Amino acid sequence: MRAYLRGLSCLAFTSAVIGGVLAAGPVTAAGAAVTGGTATCSGTPTAPGVLTGTHGAVVVRGACEVNAGPAVVNGDLTISPGSALLAAFALNDKTGTGHSSLTVKGNILVRAGATLVMGCNPANFACLADPNQSQPTLSSHATVGLDLRSNQPLGLIVHNFTVGGDVIQTGGGGGVNCNPQGIFKLFGSPVYSTYEVGTVGGDVRISSVQSCWMGIVEVHVGNSVVMNANKLADPDAIEVLSNNIAGNLICRGNSRTWDNGETGPSLFPRMPEPNTVGRNRAGQCVLSSPNTRTDQPGPGPF
Repeated sequence: MRAYLRGLSCLAFTSAVIGGVLAAGPVTAAGAAVTGGTATCSGTPTAPGVLTGTHGAVVVRGACEVNAGPAVVNGDLTISPGSALLAAFALNDKTGTGHSSLTVKGNILVRAGATLVMGCNPANFACLADPNQSQPTLSSHATVGLDLRSNQPLGLIVHNFTVGGDVIQTGGGGGVNCNPQGIFKLFGSPVYSTYEVGTVGGDVRISSVQSCWMGIVEVHVGNSVVMNANKLADPDAIEVLSNNIAGNLICRGNSRTWDNGETGPSLFPRMPEPNTVGRNRAGQCVLSSPNTRTDQPGPGPF
């Protein structure tokens, strides 16, 4: 993605948390005790709920954070329409000792207008409470046993992750613009979706998303990646970079696709970051992308 967009988004999320926009005490905490039914983590952007401990299933209503130690969900975790879950904290911010992480043994289901921020690492997305944001060192790995599925979500920002099944994102995104919307407005960030530095056991299928920017970067995919009819406002999207895809890579009807990244604040010049594809490439993701304004696609593979 463009350097300014990556920096703006990460720093905006971080400053919002540190500055108190999402750092207030819990409203309704899904407590530490094991529960056999469905727990609810609920709160507001200025006073989010806190999800911690082990639960059978979880529903997020409003704003919720995973920043008070490990959270384990044995069933599904559902982010209800318009809600937001932030699970990109490495430390236990409530006790001052220990680490925070999210493990969902079932599915994560992201509903219409909802937002998921999950996982973090120093190289791609600094953990939200890392004390040294200019040179971050902390990381938090997120695990989903089955699928990560979203239908008409606002945005998904996923780093340092494992998904056992499929990643499916359909529709949503806030429109073909780079205007801050929903919870992104609190952070002064454009709405976007990205999946970076992770493993997906099955398919990655993303379709009909209209947003500012989108990326799939350094992901090991056990089957195929299909990008279909996605429209992005930023000309530097969709970036499909340095992935290892065991199956097919199919891109059709998208506003644009790239297998290279910018080297500075402008769209060009660019540096090749090609994908490894086990089977076939089709559609827009066949020939390598131009590295300068005058380049033609190819001759190498996307």
